[in-house]
Amino acid sequence: MADKNAPSKVGAVKRKEKRMEPKTEKEKKENEKDKNVKKTPKKIPEKAEVEAEKPTGNGEEDQGAQAGPEDGELQFEPIELPPFEIITGERLNSSYFKFQFKNVEYSSGRNKTFLCYQVDIRGGAADADGLRGYLEDEHSCTHAEEAFFQQVLPSYDKSLHYTVTWYISSSPCAACAAKLGEVLTVRKSLRLNIHCSRLFMWEEPEVQAGLKALAQAGCKLRMMRPVDFSYVWSTFVENEDEGFTPWEDCQDCFEYYDEKLTNILQ
Repeated sequence: MADKNAPSKVGAVKRKEKRMEPKTEKEKKENEKDKNVKKTPKKIPEKAEVEAEKPTGNGEEDQGAQAGPEDGELQFEPIELPPFEIITGERLNSSYFKFQFKNVEYSSGRNKTFLCYQVDIRGGAADADGLRGYLEDEHSCTHAEEAFFQQVLPSYDKSLHYTVTWYISSSPCAACAAKLGEVLTVRKSLRLNIHCSRLFMWEEPEVQAGLKALAQAGCKLRMMRPVDFSYVWSTFVENEDEGFTPWEDCQDCFEYYDEKLTNILQ
C-alpha cells in the first residue's frame, strides 16, 4: 500500500517546473533594456530619389521617353525626286514586258507606261524610212504618249502620210487623250492606231469621255489580243529567240477589257 505522505511524481515535476521559472537578475535587466529601446521603422526612399538613381546612360533612354506617341513613326525629311527621263530603245527587257504588259484587271505596282511604236511614212519622191522602238516613262512631267510626238515624231510634213501604230501597256489618261485629239486635229494626214493591254481608270467619267472624244477625232482604239502580245514579243522584246507563251487568263482578260471599251465608245 502506497504511503500517502510520500511525494508523488506529478508533484515532484510541478515543483521542478516552478524552480525553472525564476530568471536571474541579469536576464531581467536585459529584458528591461530591450523594452526601453524604441524600434526604428525601415526608411523608404522617396520617389524622387529613386528616379535620380535610375541610370540614364548616354541619354538615349530619356530621348526615347520624350518621343511618346511618335515612337515607331520616324519622321523623314521629304526628298524631292528629279523627273525621270523618257527612256527610249529598240527592244525592251523581257521581264518588263511580262509584268508591265500583262492584261490583269488589277494592275498593282505597274506605275509606268510602256509604249511600243511603229511608224510608216508614205508620199513624196521616195518613201521615208519607217520608225520602230519603244518609250518608257516614270515620275516624268511628260507621259509617254505626249513624249512620242516630242522625241520620236516632232516634225510633220502635210505632204506625207503617216500611219502610227502603238502597243501600249495602259490606255491614255484623260489629259493625254485630249492632247492626242488635238494632234490628230492639226495633223490631218496622220492616222493613229492604239492597241491597249489594259484600260486606265476606265470607271472614271472623265477618262471615259476622253477615250470617246479621242475615237471621234479619228483614233482607232483596240484592246490587245493574244496574237498582239505575240507580235510585240517577237518585234519589240529581247526574247533571246524564245517563243511567246500567253499567260493563263490572257484571252479572258482581253474579253473583259474589250467589253468595257466597247461600252465606253458607244
